[in-house]
Amino acid sequence: MDLAILARAPVPGECKTRLIPELGAEFAARLQADLTRQTISAALEAAIGRVTLWTAGDREHAFFRQLAKDFPDLKWTSQSQGDLGERMHQVFVSNAGSTLLLGSDCPVITPQLLQDSAKALKESDAVFLPAEDGGYALVGLHQPCRALFQGISWGGDRVMQQTREQLQNQGLTWCEPQQVWDVDLPDDARRFLNLKNITRI
Repeated sequence: MDLAILARAPVPGECKTRLIPELGAEFAARLQADLTRQTISAALEAAIGRVTLWTAGDREHAFFRQLAKDFPDLKWTSQSQGDLGERMHQVFVSNAGSTLLLGSDCPVITPQLLQDSAKALKESDAVFLPAEDGGYALVGLHQPCRALFQGISWGGDRVMQQTREQLQNQGLTWCEPQQVWDVDLPDDARRFLNLKNITRI
């Protein structure tokens, strides 16, 4: 089973933009970098299979170059064009096998939770980790299913609800091992910092 991580280059002003008005572009970029590093560490430690980082933005960014040095077992490729749904769908098309796909902004995804998700996928057609904000932080599939990524209001609070409707329409079985939370808004960032017991990154 493969693990795929979507990650954007931590360029100030181009990532975690909903944090910028209150916390600033530099802070948002540092947060993005920290979350990405934490996600990669969890994925590799889970030891489920190959881990690939699907990058968006400047692939030659210094942060990505440093990751390549720090995580030599990590594989690399670029995200496709299109909206979030299309980019996620193309990951499954490219992998052509059982895959867990996750973002890089969920600080409570642990190696154990990834292992639990992989186990759940073996017993169903799909696995999801729904997020408190109405989205999801992880999706796992055995094979591509474009319909799951179409007609979805990405960034809204009905993403998981709409996805469940698509799952039902396609006659697919799925599991939701745990609800999680991710970092999109300033309150989420403060929650993350409290989790790590630090005042700043």
